[in-house]
Amino acid sequence: MLFAPPPVIETEVFARLPDSLRTATPDNAWVAGQPVGAPVGAFLEGPSFDRAGNLWCVDIQNGRILRVNAAGTFHVVAEYDGWPNGLKIHRDGRIFVADYKHGIMQVDPASGRVTPFLARQAVEPFKGVNDLFFASNGDLYFTDQGLTGLHDPTGRLFRHTADGRLDCLLDNIPSPNGLVMNRDESALYVAVTRGNCVWRVPFLRSGDVAKVGVFVQMSGGGGPDGMALDESGGLVVAHVALGTVWVFDRHGEPAFRVKSCTGMMTTNVAFGGPDGRSLYITESESGCILRAQMPVAGKRMYSHA
Repeated sequence: MLFAPPPVIETEVFARLPDSLRTATPDNAWVAGQPVGAPVGAFLEGPSFDRAGNLWCVDIQNGRILRVNAAGTFHVVAEYDGWPNGLKIHRDGRIFVADYKHGIMQVDPASGRVTPFLARQAVEPFKGVNDLFFASNGDLYFTDQGLTGLHDPTGRLFRHTADGRLDCLLDNIPSPNGLVMNRDESALYVAVTRGNCVWRVPFLRSGDVAKVGVFVQMSGGGGPDGMALDESGGLVVAHVALGTVWVFDRHGEPAFRVKSCTGMMTTNVAFGGPDGRSLYITESESGCILRAQMPVAGKRMYSHA
């Protein structure tokens, strides 16, 4: 049986990182640790909107926290000795960053000061944290990817509760990456990049997890990366190295394909705009932020509740 491909949604370039900020060289330690062919100069990730409508993101290779205004102009808020990857904004205005080198960091948006928040589990360092997500109750979920993959399925999923307890929920994931909760927060979706799939992690009433399974199996490219949720419960998944962002409905069936107009390294996504229906995509090959108009608005984030 043949199935029709999902409708395509086109993108446009919203902002381009200036050449003056593309300063990483091939001997950069982060670049040297990536597969051959990875972009060199800068690597955009972690898009998130604040309440004022500014888009925040990171440049992993150069250790920068960036803010982009409505006109698409980049401003360097912080530059430090780190590898920031994921970024989310707390309800109180603090910027939280998953830093591969240092753990979970927090950034003062006014001064740009970067300070540690969570550097290890007890006495054990993290493998290399990747992305993070706040639940509506303030609990922080984050992935600890390191260099794990199908050859070493020991990536981890953590929860740091609002009252300060750190729980390791899973420790057997081959390259955990982006994550987001479903509409009623009864389950967590986790991008499993090297498995080219998205896991569904359901919660018991106790807060523990059970019956973890594959929600979406993908193919091609490099695998799923950053994710978001729309108001209908649809899952929006950046498919890195395929130049695509997929939208799956709440049952896991493909609904739309958002196609990059430049570059194949579609790494992460965030909803914004006055009506919440503009999807912003970090595209790390070209160093651009793309924008697409979506049929359904994004689900409101913890920082905007």
